[in-house]
Amino acid sequence: MGAAQTAAAPRRRRRAVPWVFLGLWIVVLALASPFAAKLADVQEDRAVDYLPASAGSTEVAKIQEQLPGGEATEMVLVYHRDGGLTAADRTAAAGQVAEMAEAHKLVGRPEAVPSKDGTTLMYPLASTEPGQDEDKRDTLVEDIRETARGEGGLSVDVGGPGALDTDAGEVYNSLGGPLLYTTAGVVALLLVLIYRSPFLWLVPLAVAGAADYLAMGVAYGLNQAFGTSVTGQSSGIMTILVFGAGTDYALLLVARYREELRRIERPYDAMTTALRGCGPAVLASSGTVAAGLLCLLAADLNSSRGMGPLGTVGVLCALVTMLTLLPAVLVLLGRRVFWPLVPEYGSTPKQRRGLFAAMGGSAGRRPLTVLASGAVLLGALALGALNLPGALKQEDSFTKTPESVSAMRTLATAYPERGTQPITVMTPAGRADDSLAEIRDTKGVDSARPGRTAEGWTEISVITTSAPESAGETATIKTLRDGLDDSYVGGASAQQMDLKDTNARDRNIVVPLVLGAVLLVLVALLRSIVAPLLLLAAVVAVWGASLGIAGLVFEPLFGFEGTDPGLGLLSFVFLVALGVDYGIFLMHRMREECMNGAEPGAAALTALRTTGGVIASAGLVLAATFAVLTSMPLVQLVELGSVIAVGVLLDTFLVRTYLVTSASVALGRKVWWPGPLSKAPAAKTPPSREAEPERVPSP
Repeated sequence: MGAAQTAAAPRRRRRAVPWVFLGLWIVVLALASPFAAKLADVQEDRAVDYLPASAGSTEVAKIQEQLPGGEATEMVLVYHRDGGLTAADRTAAAGQVAEMAEAHKLVGRPEAVPSKDGTTLMYPLASTEPGQDEDKRDTLVEDIRETARGEGGLSVDVGGPGALDTDAGEVYNSLGGPLLYTTAGVVALLLVLIYRSPFLWLVPLAVAGAADYLAMGVAYGLNQAFGTSVTGQSSGIMTILVFGAGTDYALLLVARYREELRRIERPYDAMTTALRGCGPAVLASSGTVAAGLLCLLAADLNSSRGMGPLGTVGVLCALVTMLTLLPAVLVLLGRRVFWPLVPEYGSTPKQRRGLFAAMGGSAGRRPLTVLASGAVLLGALALGALNLPGALKQEDSFTKTPESVSAMRTLATAYPERGTQPITVMTPAGRADDSLAEIRDTKGVDSARPGRTAEGWTEISVITTSAPESAGETATIKTLRDGLDDSYVGGASAQQMDLKDTNARDRNIVVPLVLGAVLLVLVALLRSIVAPLLLLAAVVAVWGASLGIAGLVFEPLFGFEGTDPGLGLLSFVFLVALGVDYGIFLMHRMREECMNGAEPGAAALTALRTTGGVIASAGLVLAATFAVLTSMPLVQLVELGSVIAVGVLLDTFLVRTYLVTSASVALGRKVWWPGPLSKAPAAKTPPSREAEPERVPSP
């Protein structure tokens, strides 16, 4: 009886452990629920949330927040008739502007600026009524739009920075729901195709949903505790990472678990063995992604710096759920969750020559030829980056044309000889008159007038003789900054200049940090220097080729007028950190085969054959999740999503399959230098006959 009780105790513990984990997760999600629901409340998409921390335009925005009424909401009313404005049109416009001035607190008296061709009438407006409240700003813009009415062929559009911010905010606020549902739908479809089971796909998808909910709660906590910025872009990327990286980890774990179920009778024991086998690779994979994303904290751009912590939170929440909640649910459901392809104990899967075995065979026969051909192909693709369009203008950042962009395009046509959106100069109040005189004497300035005064500062609104974000206006802004040493120059055009300059600075700082951090993680995992350098060289080549493909399609095929200045940095961070994942899965299995006595060449081909299907599935899922961004209405997100999706596919089906494998075959044991696996094993001496014990016949 005592022996039976002793044997039953471990079985009871095995049955209890999954229920304990499931219960703990129910408690964790219940505690996170009130915080996750508040994440949308702290999301901010003001200009300052996407600006460089140390730029002059950011200082202007901060000082404007201290002005009476806070930062002014600047708009432009654009009245236009193709055949020329009539007297009735001008009277109607003046009446509507008077109605707006009576209903809202406008800065100064709006004055009409007619175009030389007589087709357009422009009214610059500014109001401090909303202050820093985005909802009030949006309400003001919508009220102005409702008041501005055109009839009988007269068009009226409301543009300017305030209207652009409202239209952009509407887009960002609409990202959360559609992005989440589209991502979940895409992942669900791919899991059904991969698992060919009516039930199994639900498990990793539901666990990924729990991870996303937890990540939202943790992100809100970071915002409240440390002031971490939360924008529509960063929260959307966090969701993409949770589902993309989380599903990758689930695919690797489920594949190993299915393999162990054929060898081990009890699901609990099979899962324990599976976690021991693939756990180190998953931990290292998430470690590289987290390390790479945290390097964004060194960026000066506020939006990039805020994306680092939120992306890291998403990856770590995905890791924790996939290594604890997913195993618990799978063990509780048992083998039946794999129906109809149930891995029976003692069964052997059908042996067939798969795609990756054939690909590995071709890489193994001519490794140097395959390696050279792949390198030439990637290098040729990378040359396409020279064809990338210039910096993206604010008006070109929407895939559809909102009213604010229509207004700016009308102004650009009707007023080619002057600027149509003001440059803001913040100058010390004590020398406001001197600064005003100096500004008016500056080449390229059409007009300048003083505005509100804050404690120690005076606001000066400047109109240039050049179109917004043109070379002429850029030169004027630089001249103002050089001549006004004690002043700050800001406004929408200055912000775009600062974004371009800061992204270039951030690339020079963040890129080396990412490479160094990822290299350290790889060296610690693989106990080698050559293998990590090989993986890093591969993902950098993928990044270059992806940007090259973007240069070939962005403008000719998609019609994009510019490239987001942050595309190079963000795509590098994500492709390096995420692309190394698949290298880790492959190299970790290769190292395992070598430790079991296989030669490096054979180990590389075995690793490709055994992990190729899982890596391909994971790559497809990750590429599809980032491809979801291409359905969003912002050019920046479309560009980022397409570059990363293409890069992941290149990495999965070309670089990881052919180039890394062929390089490993060609290098042989040198790939593990200077670790112990780089040395040939000592030859075993056969035992001498004298030492051989005498055989005793068995009875």
